[in-house]
Amino acid sequence: MKLDILAIAVHPDDVELGCSGTLMMEKLHGKKTGVVDLTRGELGTRGTPELRAEEAARAAAIMGLDVRENLGMADGFFRNDEAHQRLLIRSIRKYRPEIVLSNSLADRHPDHGRAGHLIAESCFLSGLRKIETVDTDGIAQEHWRPKYIFHYIQDRYANPNFVYDVTPVFDRKLDSIRAYSSQFHAAGYQADEPQTYISTPEFLQAIVGRHQLFGKMIGVSFAEGFITEKMIGISDFDAFVQKDT
Repeated sequence: MKLDILAIAVHPDDVELGCSGTLMMEKLHGKKTGVVDLTRGELGTRGTPELRAEEAARAAAIMGLDVRENLGMADGFFRNDEAHQRLLIRSIRKYRPEIVLSNSLADRHPDHGRAGHLIAESCFLSGLRKIETVDTDGIAQEHWRPKYIFHYIQDRYANPNFVYDVTPVFDRKLDSIRAYSSQFHAAGYQADEPQTYISTPEFLQAIVGRHQLFGKMIGVSFAEGFITEKMIGISDFDAFVQKDT
């Protein structure tokens, strides 16, 4: 299946926090969207890999994704090396996205930055025809390079290069985050597990505030921010979004 937008994340729930609103908005615009999670998040303090997979499936349904898969890399111990690049290249060539949404290049969690560089380099290498890969049926894959890689902003604040108005789907974005009841604050989650940095009510409040801040930049209620290392061009000034304030 060819996708228009592919979000790649090292942990299940990274996409929901960083760019699920953008995925849902693009879906409303008729685009095909998908997510590739690199790991199962098995080192998370709360929950289990099996529960995390169930939560990811619920979140995928909320987001209306066309596809979601997990590459099963080792949480915390994957590396940006040839073996992991080739594994990711196969997924990029499988889905042939026009745009990839990726983990940040640097963040509080070291997995995020390492994944961001792995994703960016794999997207470039995927376009080299002399790197040979085969699909699950053993059929040779054609080379493919996404046109753009946009890094969603995660825990550490970064001044975005552009923001995307996600106001119409923001409630659904919060629902997709809350699908991970083992990870984030949820009154119904009764497991006897320790509180973590992301499981407090204050963490979700901060997420809302971040999106309000990005929205304020363009005069809307809520927006998601992105960093791009590639220059963005426009063909006419109508491409700019700025609401009257």
